[in-house]
Amino acid sequence: MPMQAIIPPGTGVPIAPFSPGTMADGVVYVSGTLPFDAANKVVHPGDAAAQTRHVLETIKRVITAAGGSMADITFNMIFLTDWANYAALNSVYAEYFPGDKPARYCIQCGLVKPEALVEIASIAHVGKPAAG
Repeated sequence: MPMQAIIPPGTGVPIAPFSPGTMADGVVYVSGTLPFDAANKVVHPGDAAAQTRHVLETIKRVITAAGGSMADITFNMIFLTDWANYAALNSVYAEYFPGDKPARYCIQCGLVKPEALVEIASIAHVGKPAAG
């Protein structure tokens, strides 16, 4: 099963060798997504809710570019730098997943840039891509 890189329009150059997403056999794997702008600068320093929204909007762009929607996400891996930001993360997260919730886990850890407070990676089942 061949893999296809998913790179939405306007995506900046990643800070490491990876694609924002990949799709294989109708499954989209979204790389760990940080609150970065196109120049890899952290947006909304100190605001976990705004960073979570930015991350989820970035994930949404990847899933949409693959032909899916946020409702297709089946699993999220969440990384927080501080449990004090857990409520802010969950408040925004609930807006993006109003119906049946994807499975997920959440751990506290350090992230690649100290100003980043949240990182999320996702898996979505969007079906087989159209032949072309």
